[in-house]
Amino acid sequence: MPSAGTGPAPTTGGPAAVAAPAQAAFFDLDNTMVRGASLFYLARGLHARRFFSRRELQKFSRRAAHFALRGENLGHLVEIRDLALTFVAGHTTAEIRAIGEEVYDEHVGAKVSAGTRELARRHLRAGAPVWLVTAAPVELAETIARRLGLTGALGTVAESVDGVYTGRLIGEPVHGQAKADAVRALAASAGLDLSRCAAYSDSANDLPLLSMVGHPVAVNPDRALRRHALARGWPVHEFRQWRHAARWGARLTTAGAAGVVAVAAVSALRRPR
Repeated sequence: MPSAGTGPAPTTGGPAAVAAPAQAAFFDLDNTMVRGASLFYLARGLHARRFFSRRELQKFSRRAAHFALRGENLGHLVEIRDLALTFVAGHTTAEIRAIGEEVYDEHVGAKVSAGTRELARRHLRAGAPVWLVTAAPVELAETIARRLGLTGALGTVAESVDGVYTGRLIGEPVHGQAKADAVRALAASAGLDLSRCAAYSDSANDLPLLSMVGHPVAVNPDRALRRHALARGWPVHEFRQWRHAARWGARLTTAGAAGVVAVAAVSALRRPR
């Protein structure tokens, strides 16, 4: 894979071949490896199992609609995280991990990006470990990584005592600079040279991570990351089919589009299982 600043022209089709094996590759989860917000899919699974009310689920729906349209927002991420911590408090880690397996089968598996998954597989075939790195709960992240055949996952850790969640976090959400710090710590413990590693993300929030590796790649980038990547010659991959179809729909106002997404999300949640 070309190094930062010397990469090929941005691509909109399938993934290009990996030119030189990286020591390791780090992939963001939401809107990079999986379409949408993985925490929202977990919320759907918890709601179906009566962890919380329909009204509370609609809060998740509104945040998911915002995420689909505008990408990550730390304030919304914290709000959703705090709701999730409240809902799992008093439940066992084994119970939530089991639900995570079911959520993968019910929702997440169908949302995996084929293009991004192929990028990860090419690193694996070249002998490089591949890690998911995400603000999502580490239990869900580890399930997704294992089901995709990846090396492992770094995620946000909820505190548990004797196998029961307390409703508090251990450390910070793995987001922004905290995500970069988590990867740096992993690289140090595994003896990795970050200048020979690759990182993939959709969000400008991950610039701390992308900027510290030798092979940064933008995948389904938000506007700010796209500008940053193009200015520096980073590879850009666009796997969202809706972006190609969006040209004819550009007449919709932002508010109208948000309404369509929100209605679709809530409608999907109301369908009988």
